[in-house]
Amino acid sequence: MEWKGRRQSDNIEDRRGTSMGRGGFGNSPFGRGVRIPTGGRGGGLSIGTIIFLVVIYFVLKLMGIDMLQMMDGGSTSSGYEQSQGTRPSGTSNDEMTAFVRTVLAETEDTWTGIFKASGETYEKPTLVLFSGRTSSGCGTASSATGPFYCPTDRKVYLDTDFFRQLQQQFGASGDFAEAYVIAHEVGHHVQNQIGVLPKFNQARQQMSETQANQMSVRVELQADCFAGIWGKFTDQKGILEAGDLEEALNAAHQIGDDTLQKQGQGYVVPDSFTHGTSEQRMAWFKRGFDSGKMSACDTFSGAI
Repeated sequence: MEWKGRRQSDNIEDRRGTSMGRGGFGNSPFGRGVRIPTGGRGGGLSIGTIIFLVVIYFVLKLMGIDMLQMMDGGSTSSGYEQSQGTRPSGTSNDEMTAFVRTVLAETEDTWTGIFKASGETYEKPTLVLFSGRTSSGCGTASSATGPFYCPTDRKVYLDTDFFRQLQQQFGASGDFAEAYVIAHEVGHHVQNQIGVLPKFNQARQQMSETQANQMSVRVELQADCFAGIWGKFTDQKGILEAGDLEEALNAAHQIGDDTLQKQGQGYVVPDSFTHGTSEQRMAWFKRGFDSGKMSACDTFSGAI
């Protein structure tokens, strides 16, 4: 992918190297972000650890140290603005940052043109780079959750270490594979702007978990298709190189629900799928890539 030397987006928040401010779940339509699945499992604190932390808290309290006040920064505000950390030198101008800025700029150009052709204005999202953990309008963002889009604050969250995971754990290497991940999350922003995500949120309140999962798959596959549209316009600019399309399709395959479940637990549970099978994800990305039209990305009518 010939990305160097092209325009870079300014719609980036680089939070790497900062301590995470105290935050909680906001008023997200989903209570969480719309993310790339990683197949990971969450963890928790043991009872013994919790008791130990409580004892430490009260000991420090007797010494005149209020840990809650320190964590809160003396304010009721939430978010990374409360961070007292400093960004390591060089991280904002490294090659990975330049790559992310360039890919985001290309998505901006693509969707601005598509919206303009329909007489509408594309509202550019902000992409947040972080390391480890950070706060978002949809709650705490962490490396374990993978890249995701938060419809509440209209931001894409990306820990660039995920690209290493994409290569080493999922076997999906290549810059266009990484670009596909960004384009997919931007696809969710497009869905939010055209009303797909709000409608999904409203409808899912009346659905069973299985029905909501099935609808979620359609939402995710449409985002894959939108990512394919971006790939089409990128290819028309002469940016793509031989093998780039295959990189994106391989990435889509490696993060399919069935593939992740087979790798993680040895069997698949179709009713729990939320993003689509490997075959579906590849097919819908390719459909967007081949057509370059949003009308080809109707995943809500008929079989998928």
